[in-house]
Amino acid sequence: MNILNHKKDINKKKIKWCIGCGNYSIIMQLGKVLEKLKIKKNKIILVSGIGCSSRLPYYINTFGIHGIHGRAFSIATGIKLSNKKLNVWVITGDGDCFSIGLNHLLHTIRKNININILIFNNEVYSLTKGQKSVTNFNKNKFFNTISLILSAGSNFVARCLDFNINHLKKILIKANKHIGTSCIEIYQNCPIFNKNYFKKKIINNNNYIILKNNKPLIWGKKGIILIKNKPKIVYLTKKNISNLWIHNENNIYKAYILSRFKIINKQLPIPLGIFFKKKIKKKIKKINKKKKNIKLFKILSNKKYEIL
Repeated sequence: MNILNHKKDINKKKIKWCIGCGNYSIIMQLGKVLEKLKIKKNKIILVSGIGCSSRLPYYINTFGIHGIHGRAFSIATGIKLSNKKLNVWVITGDGDCFSIGLNHLLHTIRKNININILIFNNEVYSLTKGQKSVTNFNKNKFFNTISLILSAGSNFVARCLDFNINHLKKILIKANKHIGTSCIEIYQNCPIFNKNYFKKKIINNNNYIILKNNKPLIWGKKGIILIKNKPKIVYLTKKNISNLWIHNENNIYKAYILSRFKIINKQLPIPLGIFFKKKIKKKIKKINKKKKNIKLFKILSNKKYEIL
């Protein structure tokens, strides 16, 4: 089979998402990335659970499985273990992932199998008519998604916005190159039950910061410094610019602090980008075994073998 072509292999006529849904952007960027990486269509497997996001495998011309609620992780694990050459992506939503599928998510991350997990988070159960999900900011108690994923031992953790397409593509490429389980939370617009929520909350209020490796945490005229492991907002001056927090993708301790920004101080921005990425060297073991031609008669006549 040929390399995936995002213009030909994404069937827009069959798509049943609502107009304005962030899933359109995500499927297009995923298609462009798979094409850029020159991955053959017969090597790509998209596995999903239940929800609006989980319809994605129907709309792109690759192999795919529309699984059952919360169990996409188990199916993807079996596929990858049976054929390590396959490029496996889990497509899941905040309801499918952080509610019924939470235990499967955590143990998949813990095993660190080489798959990519895309979590579409719109903070509502859109398919069941807009109830607030466990990730909703307006609730008194909600899952801190990034902290949860980090605590499970993920070696690649990132967050993106559906409409920031260039940033999303870069993160998808880096996630696919990463050896191990990569987890990307994508804030996604639901035009029916949570319309433009993230644009209003994040973009319009200038309430976000793009994480860049080995670069200081700066947004607008403000920056962030660390005082005894507590982040503090400061206005940029010539004196304090050298004391700003420098982001390090390989620092797990600072990644935890980043994941808790809104819990520590509501005035802190929402981080977008790679929170943590662990460098893993691929180990290839070469084992030379001498092949022995053993005839069935010798096996049956040998007392060392038992026939059950």
